[in-house]
Amino acid sequence: MFDSTKLDSTKQPASHPSHCEAIESLDECIDIRGGYLRYLDNAQPTIEKLTMQIHAKNWTCILGKSGCGKSSLLRYLAGLLGDKVEWRGAVSIQNQQSLSAEVHSQIAYMAQQDLLMPWLSVLDNVLLSSQFGEASSLSKEQLTSKALELLEQVGLRDHAQSLPQQLSGGMRQRAALARTLMQDKPIVLMDEPFSALDAVTRHRLQNLACELLKEKTVVLITHDPQEAIRLAGQLYIMSGSPARAVCLHVPKSPTPRKLDAECAQIQQSILDSLERDYE
Repeated sequence: MFDSTKLDSTKQPASHPSHCEAIESLDECIDIRGGYLRYLDNAQPTIEKLTMQIHAKNWTCILGKSGCGKSSLLRYLAGLLGDKVEWRGAVSIQNQQSLSAEVHSQIAYMAQQDLLMPWLSVLDNVLLSSQFGEASSLSKEQLTSKALELLEQVGLRDHAQSLPQQLSGGMRQRAALARTLMQDKPIVLMDEPFSALDAVTRHRLQNLACELLKEKTVVLITHDPQEAIRLAGQLYIMSGSPARAVCLHVPKSPTPRKLDAECAQIQQSILDSLERDYE
């Protein structure tokens, strides 16, 4: 069963890097240089001259005020914008220069809303993700066993046959996390998946996600500086109009971090930076 105390233990996983420059021990998984994104129904670009180097097997958090283009960037990388936008600039994912169907097949996307199908059970919602993309080599029985194992990991095994409307908000997000994990992709893009939850549930799900997404490349969009500091191995702020990205220092301590005086100072610097973007 789901036990948040296990995920909030004092064990020390390997530390993430504390800066955004290229690091010899970490490969770049997503490399964006001079990125320009404009919706075709808008004369002005949303993003311009955007540069990011996102390291593999690492959590990268992106902050910025509403409407600055954070979600647009993630949706573009996930292949969800199609021909709605114009993109210029260099972008490579896992050393592939074009965002082909093959590249997108390596990406899982978790939205702010849980997007569970209300007419399907929790188990069937998790299994649904296995029906998209490349055909699974697993049998139906093996897929069901894998889905039930994931539901056990997120503490929802006893709710496998429940409908989404029978679950609390936190339980629904855990189901959505299990569905994301079911895809077993090396890259996970997360667009504020915890923002609508209460503080305690959000904290528990942050810990759970860190535990279950080890060895994945995770890009997390958030409005919460504290969440970013707890989880980030890299931290970018998108600011300006059109938006560009600035890298900020994060502590060297392992994630998820316990908040200390250094974290408080960084949180204040983030807030100061965000406030300047509203002036």
